[in-house]
Amino acid sequence: MRQLRRLWADNRGIEGLPVRLVIALVVGVASLSVMMNMLSGISGLAVTELDVRPDPEVVTPGDHTVDIEVVDPDGNSVADATVVARGGSARLDGVETATTDADGHTQLDLSPTLRPNQRDGTVEFDIKPPAGSEYADERENTALLVVDE
Repeated sequence: MRQLRRLWADNRGIEGLPVRLVIALVVGVASLSVMMNMLSGISGLAVTELDVRPDPEVVTPGDHTVDIEVVDPDGNSVADATVVARGGSARLDGVETATTDADGHTQLDLSPTLRPNQRDGTVEFDIKPPAGSEYADERENTALLVVDE
């Protein structure tokens, strides 16, 4: 019993504990900061979102040849990307696909139609980035507007 009281009254074991915890926390935060800085410098972890630039941007229902340019966020053309056109709120007969050339351009022959009493609609574009690139297409792309005259 006497040893238990002596152990209970002994405060030496906890005197250095708060200081050691603070030191461990500071060292841990510093190490995490260094690791995060190293990771942010690696460009392989980042992906670049692609978009399309249709020309013309607005068409009427019927047959049209639409020039498509695939671009990155800086406006640079992207070669070897596959463009997929499908009906959004405007109708297309099936799905049209084409691959961009070395200049990042391609052409699609589209025949959009609108439903009865529909004044406008869109043709949607998806992009399959070139294989082995850091590009991605996860956001909505620019659409082709179809308006009834």
